[in-house]
Amino acid sequence: MTEGKDEATVQDLIDRNLPQISTDGHDSLRYHLLGPSLTKAGQDSVDQQKVSEIIYNASKGSKYFNNEEYKDKNLTYKIERILARKRQLEHNDLTSDLRRADEYIAEIELSRDLSQTIIHIDCDAFYAAVEELDRPELKDVPMAVGKGVLTTCNYHARKFGCRSGMAGFVAMKLCPELICLPLNFGKYTAKAGEVREILADYDPRFESASIDEAYLNITQYCQDSQMDPEDVVSQIRREVHEKTKITISAGIAANAKIAKIASNRNKPNGQFKVASERNTILAFMRDLPTRKVNGVGRVFERELDAIGIKTCGDIFAQRAYLSKLFGEKAFHFLMQCYLGLGRTSIQPAEEFERKSVGTESTFRDMSGKAELRDKLRWIAEELEKDLTRTQFKGRTLVLKAKLHTYEVLTRQVIPPKAVHTADDLYTYALPMMAKLEKEIPGMKLRLMGLRCTNLVSTKKVGIDFFGLQRSRPADDGENAPMLKSLVTDENAEWEVWPEAEFEEAARQERQDEMNELERLSQEEHDEGIREYPKHPTDMKRHAGEYDKRIVEAEELWNCPICTRPQKANDKEFNEHIDHCLSRQTIKEAVRDTSPVPSKPPIIENSQMTTSRGRPSGKRKLPTVVTHKSESKKRLFFGQ
Repeated sequence: MTEGKDEATVQDLIDRNLPQISTDGHDSLRYHLLGPSLTKAGQDSVDQQKVSEIIYNASKGSKYFNNEEYKDKNLTYKIERILARKRQLEHNDLTSDLRRADEYIAEIELSRDLSQTIIHIDCDAFYAAVEELDRPELKDVPMAVGKGVLTTCNYHARKFGCRSGMAGFVAMKLCPELICLPLNFGKYTAKAGEVREILADYDPRFESASIDEAYLNITQYCQDSQMDPEDVVSQIRREVHEKTKITISAGIAANAKIAKIASNRNKPNGQFKVASERNTILAFMRDLPTRKVNGVGRVFERELDAIGIKTCGDIFAQRAYLSKLFGEKAFHFLMQCYLGLGRTSIQPAEEFERKSVGTESTFRDMSGKAELRDKLRWIAEELEKDLTRTQFKGRTLVLKAKLHTYEVLTRQVIPPKAVHTADDLYTYALPMMAKLEKEIPGMKLRLMGLRCTNLVSTKKVGIDFFGLQRSRPADDGENAPMLKSLVTDENAEWEVWPEAEFEEAARQERQDEMNELERLSQEEHDEGIREYPKHPTDMKRHAGEYDKRIVEAEELWNCPICTRPQKANDKEFNEHIDHCLSRQTIKEAVRDTSPVPSKPPIIENSQMTTSRGRPSGKRKLPTVVTHKSESKKRLFFGQ
């Protein structure tokens, strides 16, 4: 199946699909309720107006609906402020901003690397495909995995508008014949292990992006085998299908960003290559809707759409406004999207570890003491936001300064406690700045940055829906090994590729949707969801297998819903999860942890940077593990 050429942006979808329902002013809310998986393959022929009306009517009056309405209004207020700020800027002289943007474009263009061949592998409707291996009769009927919330569905179900992240009772209204199976984590993990064994033959240092997707650098393999990248990928796909009986789709490109986009072009069971030529890459990105870029979620998409950025090609015309409207990191990220630049470094997931959280700002030459302190305070406030988003504190604080001569200086201090608030960051950074001023009389800076290292996690234990354990932050101050580092050089150069933070923000946005949709699903009776009857010989056929999986020494797995420890037995563990999903447990837990505000909060005037659809910490990517470490692994949704 080839993805449709007519790719709509957010406002296009609102205008095209919802033209007759504008009397209540809920057009943007209806679009929001379509869910995080609107752009997934298999949705091309779906009547999204019908889908949105069903979701809207089914959820209206619920706590979930009220919360979504609150968020939609809050986002609308924020967009109004962004537009007001843009109107102000339009009356200003933006010559220097344009020059700075063009200088940045020229600078990062020099980093373009077209020598590598990166591929992104994505298993097709993974959970559903694995289930269909045991029950082949489901291949030709609409089928989904997940009861309270769909985690994936096959392509027959997608034709009805069903998709991952959709409440089960809503999916049943779209497709009354939909068959919903319970989750079986052990089965999916085992199949993922089979796929990864094959991938390792082509790139031993492949990178697992989730349970059902991976990045590979096949440059060396192509050279050694004297094969074209397309032939290598065809061979990989054929081998995976022959040995595992599931299909995969692939994208081939010069970097990971474009390979990820390309892998969705010819789903399912297809491949797509973007040639490693600058002009081809620019043309590919020019007409690409921003939502197609990994890292642009629905919130960021709508904000960009409001200022006239519907496709990546529209970014260039707005380049003078971006840093002032969305912040420096968003500016960098968007310019890289416009140019089609991305990382070419592929490495095993276990090597990813966040070493620091930092922010920096480039500006015109600045030397006044008051100006420098104001800038330092502003950077401290920005870093506090980043630390809050990534849920870290730092035991070491680093000041980075670039002189007007382009010489880079760094100073660091170890505060008596781990720091994360703007007040503390500024308090401990100011003496370092003062010392630099004494060392360099008349100091002129063009860049300033703050970075926290030796990180301590502030993440609290809570419900991590469909994740097998959310661990407590380390109390001993050790670096938390859960976030991907953007840093390879601890000295001057940091935050080279900001895309990882934006990708995690979009991932977190999708995860939040899953949690909130589950809350909604518990307000409906799940009697309408028909669970497909188990194979009559299942228990007999798997009895010996289950016995082998009972772990010695009373090993326990924590339930991702109620967090209570359960016996380390696949069958009992999955049944317990189904029980939690279909009872009051999740509703009560979510109510305790996620109270719905009664009214939108007042948006501060000081900053225009966003809190959703923006960088947040990137968790350590999962690897295939044995059952003994299953409870420490986070599972991702099938595509």
